[in-house]
Amino acid sequence: MLQYYAIFKSFGMISQFTKEGNFLTLADTGFKFPGDVYPVGRLDADSEGLLLLTNDKRVNSKLLLPSNKHNRKYLVQVEGDLTEEAINLMEKGMVLNDKGNVYKTLPAEVKKILDMDIPDRQPPIRFRKNIPTSWLEIKLQEGKNRQIRKMTAAAGFPTLRLIRMEIEKIRLEKMEIGWVKEIKKDDFYRDLNIKY
Repeated sequence: MLQYYAIFKSFGMISQFTKEGNFLTLADTGFKFPGDVYPVGRLDADSEGLLLLTNDKRVNSKLLLPSNKHNRKYLVQVEGDLTEEAINLMEKGMVLNDKGNVYKTLPAEVKKILDMDIPDRQPPIRFRKNIPTSWLEIKLQEGKNRQIRKMTAAAGFPTLRLIRMEIEKIRLEKMEIGWVKEIKKDDFYRDLNIKY
């Protein structure tokens, strides 16, 4: 039986069920996933937010192939008072390096956000009294290794907190870390804009 889930992965958790070092795993969510369900893609241990899980192997290729672009939205807290110049730099596309492979990111939508209603991270981000932080929303269609962190750092504003909010039309409905939702197959495919 094919099953589909969305979860709010917490900070410090790796995107797998198998224990590795001292990291929390998806088994620590407290939700009993079927044994053949695995994550589609991943979020680093230091990133939070929306992660999809399924036992439908077709979804991996449909969603993860670079040629199959999908919209993703992230909320990002950065160190410093974000400038228009940095926003423009990230929006146009940036030349980045991934383990010796130089590539240019696709154009992104970036905007500064003033009011955030997000649960505090545990442990909290580092706080520096004399250095402000900024929140921004980034929408992009690719997800290379640590891409957003590299983008904000290259623009002069290191990432302090990163939360994936949406993949296509599947979004975090509740801002509760550890939240899990089962999704019907038809809704899952429709909301991801992929065909059976």
